Amino acid sequence: MLVFVFALTGASLQRGSAQPAGGSRYLFAWCMETTPAAKRFGRDFIAVFDIASDSKSFGRLVAMLPVGTQALMAHHTNYEMPANGMLFANDFMAGQSFVFDLRDPSQPHLVAQFGAAGPYTYPHSFATLDNGNVIATYQTKGSGDKVAGAVVELDGKGRVIRTSDASDPKADSFIRPYSLQVVPKLNRVVTSSSDMNLNVASSHVVQIWRLSDLKLIKSVVLPAGPRRWQKSVGTNSAEPRLLADGVTVLVGTFTCGLYRINGLAGMNPTAQLVYDFGDRLCAIPVVAGHYWVEAIMSSHSVVSLDVSNPSQPFEVGHLAFGGNDIPHWVALEPSGNRIVITGMGEMATRAYFATIDPQTGALTLDPRSISFARTWPDGWNGTAVPHGAVFSRN
Repeated sequence: MLVFVFALTGASLQRGSAQPAGGSRYLFAWCMETTPAAKRFGRDFIAVFDIASDSKSFGRLVAMLPVGTQALMAHHTNYEMPANGMLFANDFMAGQSFVFDLRDPSQPHLVAQFGAAGPYTYPHSFATLDNGNVIATYQTKGSGDKVAGAVVELDGKGRVIRTSDASDPKADSFIRPYSLQVVPKLNRVVTSSSDMNLNVASSHVVQIWRLSDLKLIKSVVLPAGPRRWQKSVGTNSAEPRLLADGVTVLVGTFTCGLYRINGLAGMNPTAQLVYDFGDRLCAIPVVAGHYWVEAIMSSHSVVSLDVSNPSQPFEVGHLAFGGNDIPHWVALEPSGNRIVITGMGEMATRAYFATIDPQTGALTLDPRSISFARTWPDGWNGTAVPHGAVFSRN
């Protein structure tokens, strides 16, 4: 395993170094080496970039750690950098996931690699608990894409602690655990349900689990809503997120609906449609204070909503991207107001940054970005595509 390390002018790379003005000093990006037009694929790798707001070398590559797996689809990581410094990341199509020790950004280490959890295959999303264990979604059971997967608790190296099957044919005949939100105050986990190949079949539920033992409490069927000109906004739930009060969960769908989960603390939770973005295809959101920020793929935009009243969100900020830029992933700076954006189309080989005004929710695009079209120090001469990207915690 090779680690490539680069000096940063005027910046310490030691663990525990002072936080610069404006928040995080580093960006961790999970990438794959690929030149799509030529159908060339190299390896998956984690990259560390200098993104300190006051840095004179913004965007400089600090370190690069390739893994042995050939890149097929470098996909999700944790949605924020865990406090213990251990980042989980997956190559979805390879069915493999990796654990990186990023406590020293200048010396990333691969500490574990794992795949199936017993009969459950294709790990997708991860949430790290305070004790270092991780709750993960697994899309399927067995080979292919024929049976619903599970919610799985893993230890810090990806070893299975417990599993809970997601099948619930009385609620929905097609369930594929996609993403998740842990709600410690209520002893709950909320998972969404969408197949990675959205054209295979549609799902219509959000599932509620007891965190302490992963018992399935209920599969909540999402109400369709009034829109009829495309798939219902209650189709293919994508991303649940916990609001600032620590007990309220909103869930976005790939078909651009936004639902509030009511009665989450009890045994009979329900879902309420609270907002329709009015678009065809939405993606990853992040919560910043009392604002919900979401990537809208079909309109090439990122939108912020005021969710101080979770039952009546309203738009307060809008970033429009031109051409074929298709934003998909967004993540928030833990101690600041910056958002990183990665995506598809012309955006596939670049990471953009924006800021959110904590008072108004307005979004502003940073003129600086990071290009992944370069010659890489491991010898890969071509583009790389980032997907999951998170800020360092200091």
